[in-house]
Amino acid sequence: MLIEDEKVYPDCAVEIRIVDVGGLTKPELIHKLDQHSISLNKYGEQLLNDERFIVSSTKQSLQTVELTVRQLGFSDGATTFQLFRRANDLGLECCPVELGPYLRMQYLDQPEICSTNISEGNKAPSGSITIASEALTEDNEFPKGFYLRRINDKLWLRGYLADDLHIWSPHDRFIFCRSQLFIA
Repeated sequence: MLIEDEKVYPDCAVEIRIVDVGGLTKPELIHKLDQHSISLNKYGEQLLNDERFIVSSTKQSLQTVELTVRQLGFSDGATTFQLFRRANDLGLECCPVELGPYLRMQYLDQPEICSTNISEGNKAPSGSITIASEALTEDNEFPKGFYLRRINDKLWLRGYLADDLHIWSPHDRFIFCRSQLFIA
């Protein structure tokens, strides 16, 4: 359901970041994550180590926008396809998959938001921010992308599984790219 009476993007407050991406080989990128004490779950490791995860040798700066599913106009939640289509209609783009590790290393002051619920149903984990990116494969057993989270004061870059029927909660947070600024 599309919200008519609540503020949606671009008429709402959003977090905008400039993220430098690229310029490192995959082993260098993994080493930098380790230097920053970034933890990975098994899906995050699977994504990073997959041959389809391509890193750019060219450094570029991307402007990202962080917003909720609700701020995209979905008060009852939406599928990934619906979110990406709506974001595209609003002038936002999916991020390159490699943005996840770079954003994680640059966003070190992510707040920790704890939840007492062990199972949160179809809601992403509390305090997490999902990077909106095209899946590397349609295989539902392979991670669809990355999300960022701080747990017990430890920074995480985590991969996640979701099928096409998954409904994201109105409070789930996503990062989209606004536009490519320049190549450095």
